Amino acid sequence: MNILVTGANGQMGQELQRLSKLGGANYIFTDIEMLDIAKMHDVEEFIKGHNIDTIINCAAYTNVDRAEEESDIAERINGDAVRILADLAKQNDIKLIHISTDYVFGNNYNSPIVEDTPTTPLSVYGRTKAMGERAIMESGCRYVIIRTSWLYSAYGNNFVKRILELARKTNELKVVDDQIGSPTYAADLAIVIKEIAENELNDIQGIYHYSSEGAISWYTFASAIVELSNAPCTVYPCNSREYRTAAVRPPYSVLDKTKIKKELGIDIPLWKDSLAECLKKIE
Repeated sequence: MNILVTGANGQMGQELQRLSKLGGANYIFTDIEMLDIAKMHDVEEFIKGHNIDTIINCAAYTNVDRAEEESDIAERINGDAVRILADLAKQNDIKLIHISTDYVFGNNYNSPIVEDTPTTPLSVYGRTKAMGERAIMESGCRYVIIRTSWLYSAYGNNFVKRILELARKTNELKVVDDQIGSPTYAADLAIVIKEIAENELNDIQGIYHYSSEGAISWYTFASAIVELSNAPCTVYPCNSREYRTAAVRPPYSVLDKTKIKKELGIDIPLWKDSLAECLKKIE
């Protein structure tokens, strides 16, 4: 089995690279310099030249605030390029596993969000990720869309590493406490993605939600990062009005994971346990 992984240098891509060394299928990792997924001819030639059976699309424009000014680039990567992957997956009978986000949802939620809830994005990033989801569903290809939230890892730039850096430079931090969601350790999600990609007996299809167990605020998350790392810093709560950003974030975006737990028969770790594991690798 030949599995193409796009966005190999991102958080998910690097976690999958680490897992691929444990054995299983033949993974082929690409980044923008090796394969521009927005160029249909290049992707088509790559797929045929490497006899690809499954695509795991980890490539994405993920700078939520900058996307407000660079909507054309975000649309190209999160929307147009995903349509190309989906159309080619349909033409070549390839399974497409695509990583999406809780930011496809907006206001008016106060309980965990199930997969068939209509998308109502508040930002360019959320809108373009929703574009990608629609493109996949409209293509008719075999697909698994995994929406996740608040992704972090020992690799790349993410909230955990930013808080660690700031906590070592200052004695006080203020973090918003009126946005509720669930952190996701990319290493945990990578295990699930590898299982879906390689296990033909579990040929699940459709949209699924995955994040660590538990619903917390960014303030609670930051406080735990500081606590577990023993950083000499105090974290104080603030609200979103005090901390303006270019893009609007959903105030509540906790994802319901009942479907993926039932169909794959998996247990999902608690957010603080996964955070502790990640911090061991960073420190």
